[in-house]
Amino acid sequence: METVVVDIQKPDDVNLILGQSHFIKTVEDLHEALVGSAPGIKFGLAFNEASGPALVRWSGTDDELTELARTTMLTLGAGHAFLILLRNAFPINVLPAVRAVQEVCHIYCATANPVQVIVAETEQGRGILGVIDGIATKGIETEADIAERKELLRRFGYKAG
Repeated sequence: METVVVDIQKPDDVNLILGQSHFIKTVEDLHEALVGSAPGIKFGLAFNEASGPALVRWSGTDDELTELARTTMLTLGAGHAFLILLRNAFPINVLPAVRAVQEVCHIYCATANPVQVIVAETEQGRGILGVIDGIATKGIETEADIAERKELLRRFGYKAG
């Protein structure tokens, strides 16, 4: 077995959701879930088929994000993995709908941070072992950090008053 680290390339203003699913209809079902959960959402989505022709299946509402999702998933090469690249929406806005898709087995991460995917490769294929989401922790928040966090959540509209 060989271990490979794959960097997920994305623009700074893009969030991503990386997950695992189990069936070819994942692409259409995720597309419907995304457009139904956030009006005006821009996204690209790609899913690595794990049998038969083993193709990168894809869909989206944004050509740039769709192409980036396709090429990233081809590089990743892990079977039954999917990647959603989001613009004009945060993962928190769509995760309940994504999780509700029958084929979705697991969400590895949902983030705007830089992401590295740790992939195992054997003679049979590739699989995701885990992800590195963002940077290493630097310390414990102070009272000023707590106030800033609470202000940010209210500014984004996730908490009242």
